[in-house]
Amino acid sequence: MAYASTQDMVARFGLREVIAITDREHAGDVDETVLVPALAEATAEIEGHLAARYALPLVDVPLLVTGICCDIARYRLSGADVLETDPTRNRYRDAVRMLELIGAGKVSLGLTPAGQPAPTSGTVRIQPGERSYPAGSLKDW
Repeated sequence: MAYASTQDMVARFGLREVIAITDREHAGDVDETVLVPALAEATAEIEGHLAARYALPLVDVPLLVTGICCDIARYRLSGADVLETDPTRNRYRDAVRMLELIGAGKVSLGLTPAGQPAPTSGTVRIQPGERSYPAGSLKDW
């Protein structure tokens, strides 16, 4: 299962863009036979970075991973009739860098190593600091 869908691609890039990068036969529609393999390749690349840290495949896919999958798939669809642009290349490089940070443990997906959502306590803890001015110094205000 890919970490992003056709609907995710359309939401991220717009229908016109997704048609432009997948419609190799000029039929005017999104070509699933082109898009689905690109999403699968992007998912495989993501899993290559996450395999040491999380159980795969991810059961609950974080939005961050879905966005990364879309950016990588968009980049992989470049070539032939679709030109690679600087924004496309930059988004791909940013996606790979983010995967490297996640793989190194510097960015968390909010998941346990088993790939489940990490439990939260639901409470906020506030610890007051020390007073930076003497008591009574503001009594004239």
